[in-house]
Amino acid sequence: MINKRYLDAEETTENHERWLVSYADFITLLFAFFVVMYALSSVNEGKYRVLSRSLVNAFSTSASPILLQSETSPITLEQSPLHLEKQIELPIVLDEKKASQIKKQKKMKQMAKDIILALEPLVQDGKVRVTQNALGIAVEINASVLFSPGQAQLAESSTLSLRAVAQVVKDHDHEIHIEGHTDNTPIYTDTYPSNWELSTARASSVIRLFIDNEVAADRMTAIGYADNRPIETNATLEGRKRNRRVAVMILSNEPEQVTEIPVSLDVSDTSEVVVDSEVAVE
Repeated sequence: MINKRYLDAEETTENHERWLVSYADFITLLFAFFVVMYALSSVNEGKYRVLSRSLVNAFSTSASPILLQSETSPITLEQSPLHLEKQIELPIVLDEKKASQIKKQKKMKQMAKDIILALEPLVQDGKVRVTQNALGIAVEINASVLFSPGQAQLAESSTLSLRAVAQVVKDHDHEIHIEGHTDNTPIYTDTYPSNWELSTARASSVIRLFIDNEVAADRMTAIGYADNRPIETNATLEGRKRNRRVAVMILSNEPEQVTEIPVSLDVSDTSEVVVDSEVAVE
């Protein structure tokens, strides 16, 4: 027969292993926390959806939602997949913007290649230079190819080259600046009193030809710089010949919509107007 005193002593012995139950619950929650943090660290729409559904199903029997504190706002495990999808919209938009920029760069590079191909004989002779930078594509054409000395009327031989450029750019929507440049040799004629008028008239002549070849007029701007932006020294004959040029600038940025903001000045309010009343007298 079993000793009754021995059984009573065994039943009253304290159980020292009950902490394992709480420890197992804590480890389970800690594992769930790190799984969620790992999933949130990777921008993947599929992972978010799978993780969200799994966690909602796993903790659907919980009496209260388990909160995971983040630096910005608390995230609950009971959030719907739709809410988690909204959290990844910004990275997706950024990726789309980057892809759009890469596509635009490739398009500009291809346009530059097409222009070089269209003007290949002049490029090989050094009379045309095509360069590309962050602003866009610059096509510098020597003025001797386009105009007679002191004139702004396009030579017949030059129209074929300009038409080839117009055919390349007409189907795009980039803004185009036509810049006229001269050397520092003064000009005094009834038609062109100075190099300002001459350089601007030459830029306008190129624009008229582009318009005749189906390039939209609202994309183009005529600019005359006279002799103020030389690329070589005007002290030599070769330098002056290089400075007499027309530059076709195809801007990489698309046309921007300008919003006009009305500005009014209340004459009764002089708080923003500062007048220096001190006059120096010699």
